[in-house]
Amino acid sequence: MKSLFSLQSKFKPAGDQIKAIESLKTGLKKNYGHQTLLGVTGSGKTFTMANIIAGQDKPVLVIAHNKTLAAQLAQEYREFFPKNAVHYFVSYYDYYIPEAYLPGTDTYIEKDADINEEINRLRHASTQALLTRRDVIIVASVSCIYGLGNPEEYLRVHIKLAKGDAISRQEFMRKLVNIFFERTNADLKPGTFRAVGNIVEVVSASEEIILRIEFEGEKVTRVSTIDFITRKIMSTPDSIFIFPAKHFVTPEEDRKRAVKSIKIELEERLIELKKEKNLLGYERLKRRTRYDLAMIKEVGYVKGIENYSRHFSGKARGEPPDTLLSYFPKTKDRKPDFLTIIDESHVTIPQLRGMYHGDESRKRTLVKYGFRLPSALDNRPLKFQEFEKRIGALVYTSATPGPYELEYSKKEGQIVEQIIRPTGLIDPEIEMRPIVSKGKYGGQIHNLITEVEKRTKEGERSIATTLTKKMAEDLSEYLLERGIKSKYLHSEIKTLERIKILTEFRRGDFDCLVGVNLLREGLDLPEVSFIGILDADKEGFLRSEVSLIQTIGRAARNIRGKVILYADHVTGSMKRAVDETNRRRKLQIAHNKKHKITPKTIIKKIHDITEHIHSQHKDAVKAILILDEELFKKKPRTFIKEKKRQMEEAVKTLDFETAALLRDEIKELKRLANLS
Repeated sequence: MKSLFSLQSKFKPAGDQIKAIESLKTGLKKNYGHQTLLGVTGSGKTFTMANIIAGQDKPVLVIAHNKTLAAQLAQEYREFFPKNAVHYFVSYYDYYIPEAYLPGTDTYIEKDADINEEINRLRHASTQALLTRRDVIIVASVSCIYGLGNPEEYLRVHIKLAKGDAISRQEFMRKLVNIFFERTNADLKPGTFRAVGNIVEVVSASEEIILRIEFEGEKVTRVSTIDFITRKIMSTPDSIFIFPAKHFVTPEEDRKRAVKSIKIELEERLIELKKEKNLLGYERLKRRTRYDLAMIKEVGYVKGIENYSRHFSGKARGEPPDTLLSYFPKTKDRKPDFLTIIDESHVTIPQLRGMYHGDESRKRTLVKYGFRLPSALDNRPLKFQEFEKRIGALVYTSATPGPYELEYSKKEGQIVEQIIRPTGLIDPEIEMRPIVSKGKYGGQIHNLITEVEKRTKEGERSIATTLTKKMAEDLSEYLLERGIKSKYLHSEIKTLERIKILTEFRRGDFDCLVGVNLLREGLDLPEVSFIGILDADKEGFLRSEVSLIQTIGRAARNIRGKVILYADHVTGSMKRAVDETNRRRKLQIAHNKKHKITPKTIIKKIHDITEHIHSQHKDAVKAILILDEELFKKKPRTFIKEKKRQMEEAVKTLDFETAALLRDEIKELKRLANLS
């Protein structure tokens, strides 16, 4: 089998990676439906999966449980596969407040959202790559199971244009409008076009390259691709493909059919509301739906049009919507023809399973009280059973796989362990000490202070985990009073501030980090040699077997790693977490002894992301004030275009913080130059 993917890396598989790669490859050859890579923290699970991808002849979908993790994975896979198409597909909302109704307080909340145009462009790039090539890796969040336009219609209405084609300039522009491109006389942006004389310039929804088409009478005489900033000709291809500017594409005949179908459903629902004597809901639904129908007939669009998606798509009631999964290829017998990798599956699988139910509950209330037609319930994410039917072979990766992965991997595949790290580092030593003052230990807070002071003298860092935000704040303050430099971290700390705190921690500006749930931070802190888990015997999410194992793993990057569980009795979760950690330690120590490996603490360069962001901003401002002042005065549009190019480069490298600052700067520049 010839692979489509070319893996580029200076590293070679080591430790348990060698065995894991061979086992997973064998499982795929045997057509195992479910496989789990149980890889400990720091064992290089992503590199292992990159080696699996390198042996594939089909596209790959990687699903992560949040945008940040998806961005990190996309960047890693881009470095591993620079010659292939690696794309990033997440929700395109910068913020999103869903439409809702709260009957208890009679409060209606209108949908409010801000679409990030750059992420929208990346979404189009993802779907277009899937429709035009096979060497594609899509790294997505769980938004991949939400409704998207029909891929067959999206592909069917694309425009293919070649030199010598018999088509007039006016007809070509009509075709662009029909696939949702907007005409402009100002600067071009994705999804727009403009006409100058016998030339039409178009920017597709997926990339910022200008497509220039020249006409003579009713014939195409030249096709060129133009650099967005320099305006230099990049190429003169024989033909080009232009995909729709929106994923939801509805031909005119389907729109007319949809309007009729909506009217029929409205009349049926109004009869039901009348029988229920829900007169307020009756009037509300009648007024709103008739307004929406008028807008759809006149302009083809209305705010909230996605709630009528079933009517436009022609799908039956309750039928699953099209999603990103619909864009992946299928075999001749209509089976999924792609590999799916679910990262951090112990978190991602529960998210995938829960998406439908939360969405359905909110919309059912809207329907009940006359805010929406029942068909709004079909504008939804996939049910988990529907998701399962739409994917092929699955590989789960996690240090603590959940019950779903383990059950199905045992039944329909295999569980592959990656316990031995390439670095030779072993899991930390674990001790249990009492919460209440007993004997030599003196209670959990007193003992914690003693242990932190020991590590601080050695130039090492410590972490303390608490059960509540208030306790984290109080403990941090108490440690400061005792002369220990400390800071707390919890969900109310903003993203950039969290990054700053973690950077200061690694740099040694303070010695003890106190937090509640530090697992979601994706902590990679080799300077940490001690973790104190307070109130470890309080069973619950934060002290479950999974949470304990994940927290213990944060001390596995330092050869002096040690974890103390403060507890007055041993819970089931504690016992299982300690037993599993000791099992792993035994295997790791035996491996090091057999191969005469001396583990060393990971040395990792400290990057201050916030300093990078602020320096970018300062450099940009300085450029305006000093270096480019004359250019901005003489050619403000050219200067702003260059800033847009810088923003695009930041987005391509998934540096969204820098991109956001540049976006704000562009807005200010437009204001100064009186540009809309």
